[in-house]
Amino acid sequence: MNHFIDVQAAEMVFSSRKGRFHALRDIHLQVDKGEFVTLIGHSGCGKSTLLNLIAGLTRPTSGVLLCDNREIAAPGPERAVVFQNHSLLPWLTCFDNVMLAVERVFAATESRAQLKARTEAALQLVGMGHALHKRPHEISGGMKQRVGIARALAMEPKVLLMDEPFGALDALTRARLQDELLKIVARTKSTVVMVTHDVDEAVLLSDRIVMMTNGPAATIGQVLTVDIPRPRNRVELAEDPVYVHCRKEVLDFLYTRQGHVEKTAA
Repeated sequence: MNHFIDVQAAEMVFSSRKGRFHALRDIHLQVDKGEFVTLIGHSGCGKSTLLNLIAGLTRPTSGVLLCDNREIAAPGPERAVVFQNHSLLPWLTCFDNVMLAVERVFAATESRAQLKARTEAALQLVGMGHALHKRPHEISGGMKQRVGIARALAMEPKVLLMDEPFGALDALTRARLQDELLKIVARTKSTVVMVTHDVDEAVLLSDRIVMMTNGPAATIGQVLTVDIPRPRNRVELAEDPVYVHCRKEVLDFLYTRQGHVEKTAA
């Protein structure tokens, strides 16, 4: 079977003035088209490093990564990344921030009117149609993240990669954006790989949760299938036995089997 993302025996060793640091070892991971997978683990377990390998931002020391049967050798528009920091250009409006990405991908094949329509549609999709002409300093942190997600989705990527996109937000804003993300993924049928520290977020959003062992030389310790039908409602799930079981499994892995946390940073 051909998987949409296929990580084969990936290793990552960083060299620094202090010597070599073995971040990841023997990573094997397959993600199917339309699947939502989260990566979870303690700080220093290489979650972001693995996401960066899939994004093509770094190259593995050894091993191979494939996306849609093509080797990942560099960043590409088929793999859009949403970081914890929204990374919006402060002198541009929300519309222009998204338009930059749209032009990069579609300028050679679409008219100016089509590019503008694509940009506006992406902002409407994340509920930011009312703020097209506002600049980042004029909107809240949650709204900035919505614009960052719109910018990624406007590129029509094959894979959406998210590195703790809601980690810096307050609990209520985070919950609202999680619910919005569930709706967006349902509409777009996106393939998503997301890094999180939040157990409830992982269970709510995921089809599978990939649990990483502690670093250094971290690897995949367990993969948990979240067999909960979609659409999902966070209030109804609070007492759902499958949700409770999945949550307990992740907590047991993190705080019993991987309770000792290394001091090295992720």
